[in-house]
Amino acid sequence: MNEDQSVWLAVGGLAVLCLVLLFTTVQARRAWARERAGAHADVADLRARLEELEHERRAPTVATEAEFVITGLGSEAEPEPEPGPAAAVDGAAFADTVLRETVVKAASLAHGVRRGLAPATRNRIRFEMKQEVRRARRQRRADLKQAQRDLHARQRAMFTEEAEAP
Repeated sequence: MNEDQSVWLAVGGLAVLCLVLLFTTVQARRAWARERAGAHADVADLRARLEELEHERRAPTVATEAEFVITGLGSEAEPEPEPGPAAAVDGAAFADTVLRETVVKAASLAHGVRRGLAPATRNRIRFEMKQEVRRARRQRRADLKQAQRDLHARQRAMFTEEAEAP
């Protein structure tokens, strides 16, 4: 085989390699396009379901049975209309609501801290900590004894092997 034949063989090999790479790339690209189309279809389906749910939520519900509540005898007062979703809240009502929520959160935090620092709670925690320390100590002692037993058993086995060896 001369140099020209080896060059043509190398060029042919590279051409085959390029064709294989091109074929693999095209196949991967088609698979990726199929996956992308499937993902787009899933997203469109989810959007349609979301819009349907939002539409159902916005649709006014019609009561099939009337619920009557007797609030007074002989007075025919019209019921107050329920505020809609875009009901305006004035600044004073908003500040009052925010202040009340803050006060409730602060009071609940203070109650939790006061209860957590109560003598009965501290004593219970101290008692449980002592029990846990004692349990851990007993466990460590038991582990140490078991390790010593294993060590002594291995040493006895070594001595018996040495004694039987000569």
